[in-house]
Amino acid sequence: MRFNRKAIMAVPVILAILAGDAIWGTPTKAGAQLNQEPLQITVILERNYLDGEISQEVIQETCWSMENFWAKYDQWQLLRNDESTFVFKKQVDDISPLLKANGYFGLTEDGVLTIFNGRPDRSRIIQSFFQIDVKKLESKAQQELLQGIPIKTKDRYVEVLETFKPYSIKNE
Repeated sequence: MRFNRKAIMAVPVILAILAGDAIWGTPTKAGAQLNQEPLQITVILERNYLDGEISQEVIQETCWSMENFWAKYDQWQLLRNDESTFVFKKQVDDISPLLKANGYFGLTEDGVLTIFNGRPDRSRIIQSFFQIDVKKLESKAQQELLQGIPIKTKDRYVEVLETFKPYSIKNE
């Protein structure tokens, strides 16, 4: 009985390709038979907002096809993964839900333009920007900042920053 040497050498390569397809999620017809059980995957989605806030959402996925899994998260950047956990990140061109719900621009005691979680008089600081020359501000603008300017939209966020930028004290 004669064996074709090339055919015998091809068998391990074919088996490796089929096994690799089953592991990496691009099954061929024969490779699809190797992995019938779905994978249980933990997905962590990190959203980075314009205001510096980062939110995390944890999702438990039942994954039957890695091809479908990757397609579902194709708009996300993969940060890291291990066998059963994938961490994705996305830059969101908007302000965070926290700011929309309870964010206010105001001034700290030393005149720094700051975003507060709630009104400036008794709330925690979320983000600070630059020091303002308060003496150059109109009294109406000063009063608005002391009471707090609510932030409900990205446009309002940008507008307030642009309005007060000319009053910033430049470090020389």
